[in-house]
Formats: sequence, structure tokens, C-alpha cells
Amino acid sequence: VPSPKVSDTVVEPYNATLSVHQLVENSDETFCIDNEALYDICFRTLKLSTPTYGDLNHLVSAVMSGITTCLRFPGQLNADLRKLAVNM
Repeated sequence: VPSPKVSDTVVEPYNATLSVHQLVENSDETFCIDNEALYDICFRTLKLSTPTYGDLNHLVSAVMSGITTCLRFPGQLNADLRKLAVNM
């Protein structure tokens, strides 16, 4: 989700809005992540003075890696996309 704190382009809200239909229609699962919340986490918790998209992407990659661990590795908590969606 676009944020005025992080945005570097004027049309970012339009891009996000117009892409939602394609994401819903053509993907099995979609996670919407708030850029402003990520910015606040980087600024307040990680103490980064001016978070960049690279910093936000690093945070998202760590979160998505943790969320999809049960899909990638065998173990007691094995799940599939349906179970993941139900529990989210």
C-alpha cells in the first residue's frame, strides 16, 4: 500500500489501485503490506534515519521467508496454501 513518507512517484497510488484486480485474479494468494507501517518499523525499531525501499524490501523478505517456511521445509507444522490463507 503506498505511503507519502516513502513514495518517490506521483502515480504510485494509481499503480497500486489498478493492480489489485490483476493480483486477485491471477495469484493464488496475495499479501498487502503497508509501506508506511514498514517505514515506521524501520525508523522507530531499527533506528534507521532515512529508510529506503531497499530497507523496506529487506524487512518484507524476512517476513515472507518466515511465513512461507512451512511450505518450503518438512516438519510438524507442514501446511499448504489453503491452510496458510485460513490461518492468516
